[in-house]
Amino acid sequence: MASSQRNVDFILGQLSDAGDVSARKMFGEYALYRRDKIVALFCDDQLFVKPSVGGRAFIGKVNEAPPYPGAKLWFLVTGDYCEDGEWLSELIRITDRELPPPKPKALKRKVAKTKAKVVKSKAKVAKTKAKVAKTKAKVAKTKAKVAKTKTKVAKTKPKIAKTKPRIAKPKTKTARG
Repeated sequence: MASSQRNVDFILGQLSDAGDVSARKMFGEYALYRRDKIVALFCDDQLFVKPSVGGRAFIGKVNEAPPYPGAKLWFLVTGDYCEDGEWLSELIRITDRELPPPKPKALKRKVAKTKAKVVKSKAKVAKTKAKVAKTKAKVAKTKAKVAKTKTKVAKTKPKIAKTKPRIAKPKTKTARG
């Protein structure tokens, strides 16, 4: 069952003291971020906070459950704790402090895509250079043929000038009678 936007907005309101907290929809559920780190999940209208040593000490008696089938155990925050904004905000701040900074995955993907484009472009350039070289060879061959033809024409011109033009006599029809 997907979480309702109204409940997510309620939790975000409770976390207003925690600083820059936002939610992004993922697979019908929500991931809660603080300063670009995933600190909690909101699945099936329940709040799951990412486990941390400091969070465990702050909560005391921890209720753990997987946010979705096959997931590791997270801290399940229920009941009055979800309605205590100060307590919830402190838990999210503690969790955020203990988490490592997010990996710049998008940058890695962007660099990989750019490198792939560069390789592709280099291949296109090499292909184009090969076509240009082939075309230049054809042009050189054609120029050689033209030069050869011009030489033949130049040799033939003096011969044509020496020969007398022949005038063909018109054929006449004779009547038979």
